[in-house]
Amino acid sequence: MQTPPTRRQVLSVTAALAASTAVSAAPAEAPKQGAEPFGYCLNTSTIRGQNLPLGDVVDLIAKTGFSGMEPWVSEIERYVKNGGSLADLRKRIADHGLAVPSAIAFAEWIVDDDAKRAKGLEQMKHDMELVAQIGGTRIAAPASGQKGNEPVPPLDKAAERFRAIQDLGKQMGITPELELWGHARVLRNLGEVCYVAAQSGGESPSLLLDVYHLHKGGSPLEGLKLLHGAALPVIHTNDYPDLPREQLTDAHRVFPGDGAAPLGDLFRTLRDIGFSGYLSVELFNKDYWKQSPPKVAQAALEKTREAVRKALG
Repeated sequence: MQTPPTRRQVLSVTAALAASTAVSAAPAEAPKQGAEPFGYCLNTSTIRGQNLPLGDVVDLIAKTGFSGMEPWVSEIERYVKNGGSLADLRKRIADHGLAVPSAIAFAEWIVDDDAKRAKGLEQMKHDMELVAQIGGTRIAAPASGQKGNEPVPPLDKAAERFRAIQDLGKQMGITPELELWGHARVLRNLGEVCYVAAQSGGESPSLLLDVYHLHKGGSPLEGLKLLHGAALPVIHTNDYPDLPREQLTDAHRVFPGDGAAPLGDLFRTLRDIGFSGYLSVELFNKDYWKQSPPKVAQAALEKTREAVRKALG
């Protein structure tokens, strides 16, 4: 089991969080539509089941009206394997005026096994290079590779390892985002990811939070008030049905506004802490995968914008 932080550790992370309000780096400013405070992005998992070529996904996301896209590294690799040119893909994305504020990857950078972690760092370098080549700026860094029979790294060790991939990212021009997974054995709640990010000592540590995972891991939304929007370039946005937390899975995710998540409170808090990045709609709903991609993408954008308008007026 993960050892709880000591009082000294709690005090140190509290001080670091307070200091984060003075981060010199500007927040991730997403292109806005009219007076809306946030940018809108589509995580490609939302239309994964339709198996569209990645180039067609780019066209669809732009045509729908999103200002950003969040691809998976595995999709970029498949695009290259099928003969695609990353230079052409980058141009296609840029010609549409799309940003790539984040990309999804699963390098095992946090594990205790030295050999596996070294391999994970090489994988992270490879993934960062692919993301950079298509014009991306950040990459997800969840606690991948934590098997049920393996020891959970202490949070201080996790912080050291996060710093290692931050340093790598500085060389590659890509910022790793410490991702919260509510089902994981470590980095499963807001307190843990905040502690690890603050203790890493990186210049501008970033978090990748998710509406579903915040709930799944039992993170109170009030904790977000300790943060500054500059540390949150992208928020995975979704909703979930009113079911016991332990019964919820990724497949239960639904469009924003169609479930029981306290999105109004979330969006108001994000506005109040200076968040001006992207709401990236990330769903794994098999019912949506059976529908036409344009219909799903349009619903994802319209329902997210409506949920924001309802919350903020």
